[in-house]
Amino acid sequence: MALGEHGTLLKASQQVALTQPGASKALQEIETTFGTPLFVRTNRGLEPNVVGHCVIRYARRIQTDLAHLRDEIVGITRGHGGRVAAGVIMGAVPLLTDAVSALVARQADLSVEIVEDTSAALLAELDAGRLDLAICRTTVSQTPQVYDSVKLQDETLAVIANVGHPLRHAKKLTLHELAPYRWVVYRANMPMRLLLEREYRESGIRFPQHLLETTSAFATLTLLQANPSFVALVSIEVARFFKIRQMARILPLALASQSEPYELVTRKGGPVQPASKLLIQELLHRQS
Repeated sequence: MALGEHGTLLKASQQVALTQPGASKALQEIETTFGTPLFVRTNRGLEPNVVGHCVIRYARRIQTDLAHLRDEIVGITRGHGGRVAAGVIMGAVPLLTDAVSALVARQADLSVEIVEDTSAALLAELDAGRLDLAICRTTVSQTPQVYDSVKLQDETLAVIANVGHPLRHAKKLTLHELAPYRWVVYRANMPMRLLLEREYRESGIRFPQHLLETTSAFATLTLLQANPSFVALVSIEVARFFKIRQMARILPLALASQSEPYELVTRKGGPVQPASKLLIQELLHRQS
């Protein structure tokens, strides 16, 4: 892992508190154990080959599992507690945070890490063992069968804008009326972006060329605050969160397309830690 991060034996050896000759010997022993080279010597230093990338990925999983083991042991000896790392796409952030808030109210010693990103990035984090679970979509993966997933909730989308947006008093809107305004959207090929593109296509309108792309709810909000003419497509949960706090206004645009549901995703066949089970149970209970 250290070699993968630094690319040199010197820096890697310093990170793991070995001498450089000791690190070189350790690498030779590891490569002998696997029966194949893991790194390629280049002008830029040591670069992992295909097998090296695979070994590094599993090493990270092992490190994560050992860190979780330590936290779980502490939790068991104390009679409670533990740690869980959960990923979430932007639209489902309120869904996850509500569940986490309810859970930690009952489990005061529980530690939770929340990572917000795209479905593709979260699945990669699951693969690497950095996340215990994720609320995202497996449809973006070319190998969805490698995950255990449960439909959590249908996603409803809404268009939001600054509370001072020029169309704030409209009773009903169409895409034609919103076409002149700058959109804040997910990047290309993401489900929410594809839905908006389909709405434009079916309305016979050219999709805007100049967009503001982000996967962050906070970046979306700050962009809307910075320019009252911007509009954004978000989940209804995020839209309501902003509206209740008077941070944004929901514009009355009816979308014809159906969004993909949220899925609760874990690694197929992977161990599910007690703390993860608690969060999974809380999420499922809130949807029942």
